Amino acid sequence: MRVIAGSAKGTTLKTPEGMRTRPTTDRVKEALFSILQFDLPGASVLDLFGGTGQLGIEALSRGASRAVFVDEQETACRLIRENLKKTHLEAQAQVIRGDYKRYLLSCREKFRILFLDPPYAEVFLEEAIKIAAEIDILQSGGIIATERPLGKELPGEYPGFTRSKDYKYGKTLLTFYTKQ
Repeated sequence: MRVIAGSAKGTTLKTPEGMRTRPTTDRVKEALFSILQFDLPGASVLDLFGGTGQLGIEALSRGASRAVFVDEQETACRLIRENLKKTHLEAQAQVIRGDYKRYLLSCREKFRILFLDPPYAEVFLEEAIKIAAEIDILQSGGIIATERPLGKELPGEYPGFTRSKDYKYGKTLLTFYTKQ
């Protein structure tokens, strides 16, 4: 797993042992960031299910001004910090160990982009989108970028948000919700 473009291009990121974290494939990551390329410069991003930190790190490498990473596992937070140090992007980042719901409900910061790539087998994705749509965590025109497995359905609409079409890459779907 590597950073694809930007200031940290080509840097290999550390990955965890075992199957507890499922990193986004390079193909899906390239597609995701091609779609978001014009929204990244100067953006503040939230990588809510941080894992390895690869989505937030890719955003920083491509010009995002700040990234917040949230993960409930200490091993994941440690890995994110190591990857930030390796890419020399730690000054622009904050790593928070905690539950995603608790973080969303207590956060007073507004973001331009919210990355949601939780464990596939859980209902975290649906719950995180619902909470993010209900609270004022995104700037006007802000984007919720989701990754999910083929066959996992998402609601078509949330009040105040417009849903994109689904982008299919193998067994992975990308869907975006934009705050109106």
